Parts: sequence; structure tokens; C-alpha cells
Amino acid sequence: MEAVRYFSDPETAFKFIVQLRWPDGVKCPRCESADIRCISTRKTWECTHCTEKKQFSVRVGTIFEDSPLPLDKWLVTIWMIANAKNGISSYEVHRAIGVTQKTAWFMLHRIRTAMRTGTFSKFKGEIESDETFIGGRAVNMHARRRRTLPNKGVGGQGKTPVHGMLERGAGGTSRVKATVVPNTTKETIKPLLDESIESGAKLYSDTAMTYLKMDSALFHEMVDHAVQYVEGRVHTNGIENFWSLLKRALRGTYVSVDPAHLFRYLDEQVFRFNERKLNDALRFLRVASDVIGKRLTYKQLTAEAPA
Repeated sequence: MEAVRYFSDPETAFKFIVQLRWPDGVKCPRCESADIRCISTRKTWECTHCTEKKQFSVRVGTIFEDSPLPLDKWLVTIWMIANAKNGISSYEVHRAIGVTQKTAWFMLHRIRTAMRTGTFSKFKGEIESDETFIGGRAVNMHARRRRTLPNKGVGGQGKTPVHGMLERGAGGTSRVKATVVPNTTKETIKPLLDESIESGAKLYSDTAMTYLKMDSALFHEMVDHAVQYVEGRVHTNGIENFWSLLKRALRGTYVSVDPAHLFRYLDEQVFRFNERKLNDALRFLRVASDVIGKRLTYKQLTAEAPA
């Protein structure tokens, strides 16, 4: 409620974004020159250094670009999605800030773009690796759809595979990396492990065919879930806990997710998990400070999903 009251003033929201983007003074987003002229009546600036002398606003080059919505609505929405443990649906945003459901859906995907972790430092120490499958249960499908699934929709048939790694940390500081993958074969998973984990680290996994006879520079141990789930330090309970949180959000809040957009929902959940030790204000600031250079148009977004 304090965040809603604070950002309810459009002028306050505007000054907040300006200060966040240009803490040392406004600069041209094209040439980075500080030789600019302010047009206060339109809340824009004109660069006197660029030959074209184009005008620009604080929205240029951000997820807010070309959006007619005032910044106060954007900031409140960022606060909601950054701090909602199980996510927040477009219908909730639609009712809360007074926009259409379609607009709210587009806003949330643009914010998820800002929540995407750009680069991960390589994992080290003890790493858990596991896969899961995201999709509807065969028992809930129409009979016509169910007949198209091999093995009658058992296990991961007809679902989207996702691979995840968890780096164990002391005091609940573990972090996760999750990726949508085309399949769970050794040829797909091994390059992800080699790319993301330092040589010599300890890798723990189950006894899936993916990990059997895996030639790697990692110290690899497996636990057979048909026998036990924990054998000393060897288990995958941490990454499976993350899968539980992810599926709770997908099933309970979002209900139905197009496979083409699944990676954005992964980015959202990974961000909240990795930043869970921050308070609400710091988590909000982390997302708000990453809106620059991550523009997403509606045409780009809708082109990801099949017609």
C-alpha cells in the first residue's frame, strides 16, 4: 500500500525513473552526450550534440517505450510481480490498475524481460542437476488430443522439458538456473553443464539415462530414487523444491502457459528465487533498474507463439 500511495503521483514516478536511469544527470541515449536541452512541457529532451537533434524521453530504450500507460501504473505492476511469491495473473493486474487484460498480459511479459538474468557466473562447489516436464495432465485432456500422445501421455510425453541446476550455498543462499530444452538427452544436457559449472565441482543427479556414463570434468555422483532420495550429501531435493515452486505458480496462478512463452515464466521464477533474501523494496529496485535496453514489442511477443 505504501508503494501504491508513493507512486500514485505521475510526477513522482517520472522523477524516480529519471533518477534511476541517469543518476549523474540526463544523457542522450543514442550518443551518451550530456549536451541536451530540456523541454519541460513535454517531459522530453533534445540532444544538441547529435546531428539529427532528435528528441527523446526517459522511456526510450526501455520496456516502457511506445507505451501510452503512465509510469505510475508501470511501477505498481513491477512491484506486484517482483514480490508475488506465486506470480500474479494478467487478470489481477487488469483489475488492480484499471487496464484491459490484454494490456496487462503484455505489460507482465515486458517486465519478465527485465527480470531475465543476463549472465550467470559459473556455478561451483556442490551442484544439483535435474529435469522436469511442464504441461497439462493427460487425464484432463480431450480424448482426441490424448489419442495423439504416445504411451497415452505417460510421464513427459506431450510436455515441454526444462533443465535446472542449483548451486548450494550456505544459509539459504543457493541459486538456480533453468532452461527450456528440446529434449533431455545427454547430447543436450552435457553442454549446458559444461558451460555453466566450473571444472572440478561436485555434480549430484538422479540415475536418469541422461547422466549414465557421462564423460565430464565434474566430480559426479548419483542417487537412485528407486532405492532412496538422500545418500549423505548426494540428493536433488533443492532443485526439486524449485520445481515445486515453479509448478505451483504455473498451475495455481497462470493456469495455462503457451510453451513458446514458458522461458519468460522461468525467468520470473528464477529471479524471485535467487533474490529471495532481499526485502520487497530492494527486489523492486533490482527489476526497475534492469528495464533499460530490454525492449519487447507486441509483434515480437506474439510472433513467438504459433497462430
